Amino acid sequence: MTAARLTLVALFWVALALNAAWAEPSIYPTGVTRYDPAKAYGTFILFSGGDGKTRLVDMDGREVHRWNYPGFPSGILDPALTGGKRGHVMLELSMMKKDDPAMAKGLPLIDHDKSLAELDWKAKAVWQWGANAPGGAAQQHHDWARLPNGNTLVLSVVVHPLPGFALPKVVDDAIYEVTPKGDIVWRWVAGDHLDEFGWTPEELALVRKTKAISYLHINNMKPVGSNHWFRAGDARFNPDNIVIGSRDANFIAIIDKATAKIVWRLGPDYPPVAPGPRKLPAPVDQISGQHDPQIIPESLPGAGNLLVFDDQGAAGYPPAKLNYAGGSRILEIDPVKEQIVWEYSASDIDRPEWTFYSSFIGNVRRLLNGNTFIAEGMNGRFFQVTPAGEIVWEYVSPYFGEAPIGPGRKQVVTNWVYRAQPVPYDWVPAGTPHGEHAVVPPDLTSFHLPAQRSDSDCSKFFRCPGVSDDRRTQSRRRIGEGVRL
Repeated sequence: MTAARLTLVALFWVALALNAAWAEPSIYPTGVTRYDPAKAYGTFILFSGGDGKTRLVDMDGREVHRWNYPGFPSGILDPALTGGKRGHVMLELSMMKKDDPAMAKGLPLIDHDKSLAELDWKAKAVWQWGANAPGGAAQQHHDWARLPNGNTLVLSVVVHPLPGFALPKVVDDAIYEVTPKGDIVWRWVAGDHLDEFGWTPEELALVRKTKAISYLHINNMKPVGSNHWFRAGDARFNPDNIVIGSRDANFIAIIDKATAKIVWRLGPDYPPVAPGPRKLPAPVDQISGQHDPQIIPESLPGAGNLLVFDDQGAAGYPPAKLNYAGGSRILEIDPVKEQIVWEYSASDIDRPEWTFYSSFIGNVRRLLNGNTFIAEGMNGRFFQVTPAGEIVWEYVSPYFGEAPIGPGRKQVVTNWVYRAQPVPYDWVPAGTPHGEHAVVPPDLTSFHLPAQRSDSDCSKFFRCPGVSDDRRTQSRRRIGEGVRL
């Protein structure tokens, strides 16, 4: 099993231990289930499926290209950072073995990645990192970022003791800046900054008492990028600074690249989610188990705001109080005023909150026309919504694979996806085709799979091909004459 698939297994068991169970139909359509080309924004979509392979699909759901490696996450590299070469991705090439020096006792499956690699369109490795990493393994998890200077930020781990913790050693999150030659030129370790994450003394005591070996579970790391806040004089939003998110501790923060200090933070404590409809902007309320926080790039609507997938999965020290019925949401937040300025949840399309829910994986991206791309990871579902919340494109991954997440680690089949990424049409090599064909969703109240009917059934009750209405009416009359109620 690949490192990325093992990672999802580890995430699943954490979520299962902390969250209420969810359910889905045993039969449902896959591929594109709705598409309004006039309202959706056309892109390719890159993701690693349940089968451990990375695919690029178009708006019709057609596979355009495939790399037979997973990513955690898979992601594209901007041609501006690859010498103009299109179609380069970052994926995982291999995972550690039991005798690897970095394989510490009790190391979660999530941290078993041995080699992170840049692959070209033909799946040739043009850069990889792992051999030069501490312990000879990248142990990359959840995120990475290629920088304008050609270096690569890698989210990794350090296994070491921390003073005052109940566990003798913890898996601590670390960020490395790695040169093209594989040298580490900057590093940051979360355990050096415990007093900067906003915990009260009582909360910090709970953190130190935790039995969770990965006590923070940082699942996001991105450069802030160019923004108007910095140009206006707010140094916290220096483009070189780094946005992180701790899934288990419920905070989002910005690391000052020059000092390594936390200079901006949201969480870990929030007021409860307000019930019922509300008027925006509104104060930020309870975020829990979040994924993919990012400052929206300058070329996109909402530039400078923070966009985040709020899983509403169980997390926090102490655990956050959540809606018992479940339901995730997407939040766009003014990071200076710390106010929600736009949000999406299932209630925006008049459905119960739990019909959009991914408690332990998921991601979000803003698109050029103002739509928002959402990946509901645990259900393998991607969709686009307009600013008004209308779903204008939807896709369910048909790529299933086995994972040991059943009772007693039984192998079960799932199409889950950690992260999906919309990809511009001009990122691929010239001449790569794509499709954009409308899909009109059926009325769910009358959308049924056809039953297998015998000729006698058709003649008596049902409208079947080749059976006349007169024949069916005569059959009903004969039956009715013999029945008295």
